[in-house]
Amino acid sequence: MKVHKFGGASIKDVSSIKKITKIIQKEGIANGLLVISAMGKMTNALENIVNLYVNNQRNELSVALQEIVDFHLKIINNLFEKEHEIYQKVDNLFAKIDLFIATNNSKNYDYIYDQIVCFGELLSTSIISSYLNQEGIVNTWKDVRELIKTNDVYRDANVLWDETNALINSEINSSKMSIVQGFIASGHDGQTTTLGREGSDYTAGIFAYCLEAENVTIWKDVEGVLNADPRVFKETQLLTQISYEETIEMAFYGASVIHPKTIQPIQKKEIPLYVRSFNNLDSQGTKVSRGTTIDPLVPCFIVKKNQVLVSISSLDFSFIVEKNISFIFKLLDQYQLKVNLIQNSAISFSFCVDDAFDHFDAFYHQIKSFFKISFFKDVDLFTIRYFTENSMKQICNQGKPLLTQTNKDTVQIVIQKNK
Repeated sequence: MKVHKFGGASIKDVSSIKKITKIIQKEGIANGLLVISAMGKMTNALENIVNLYVNNQRNELSVALQEIVDFHLKIINNLFEKEHEIYQKVDNLFAKIDLFIATNNSKNYDYIYDQIVCFGELLSTSIISSYLNQEGIVNTWKDVRELIKTNDVYRDANVLWDETNALINSEINSSKMSIVQGFIASGHDGQTTTLGREGSDYTAGIFAYCLEAENVTIWKDVEGVLNADPRVFKETQLLTQISYEETIEMAFYGASVIHPKTIQPIQKKEIPLYVRSFNNLDSQGTKVSRGTTIDPLVPCFIVKKNQVLVSISSLDFSFIVEKNISFIFKLLDQYQLKVNLIQNSAISFSFCVDDAFDHFDAFYHQIKSFFKISFFKDVDLFTIRYFTENSMKQICNQGKPLLTQTNKDTVQIVIQKNK
């Protein structure tokens, strides 16, 4: 059993979907498991649906929904004859979106988000499964929500491993090809949950662990794991080998090629992971496994944008001690603010956070009664693994450094961008 994950960029249009058949034929994965994301930027489009619905913008909602319908219809019109059953399947899925919007009574944004955004993966897998069957690549479509079980935390759920492992091994036939959705799962009551943004990689890791797969391959629109994001840096270099430990370090700091949770399950069973280009099937890309830390050994740049840099000190200039820090972290957890950097002195405590759920203002209004607090919004956090003096200068030239923190192999620099 081999696990292959196809992200949105690799199934963004008709030609991309047709390319999957070539990959399957070349790789010989008739008994593989395919984990598939939503098509192209469809998750973003569905997030827009959520926001329009929550804000009661009904006219705009109707237009945006029709655009999503038209996008998928254009895809299937170019892949299937008019009488194919996929048209009814897709109609049924859009009917379920309409039904949820018409009957939902919950005001919980995160719950609403998961119930709507999940349709990106349900649509893409239904279409691709039908297309592959049409092309003679026999496969079974599975609803991953019946296989991966989580707690009831919406938008960032934790996997219930024992239950999930039993379901996957009872429902997946490892001698045949199965297609499942990435990113989504379900909680105790059967309601849809999600595993965190870009969680399809994690889904692949979950299945590989439970099925004791031979390997996992993540197909990308880049050659493999690069030493920097090509959308941010002009010059990049392919890393041909990375150890599990180094990959976890890079993911922790925010490297976007591999989801932070993906490596943890496959490392336990030493399952190799490959990151390869769907545009160049002859390239072996990057291998993640036990062994060499990183090859070649070059500075690796990771950037997290739209951060908030916060500095807290006591109202009476007393020391910031363990009790204070414990209280601060309890509030950070309560407001779902992910901490990416920490620096403290005797009378101040600074940290850089993701405000992915737009909870920072509520956090600020609560904590300002207890501490003196200042902050900078919309800053960039750069992390350089295996930094050099020249690599640090390269980052500092991008704006005003607000905070720098260095250890043996890593430097982190918070930059206020040039206007």
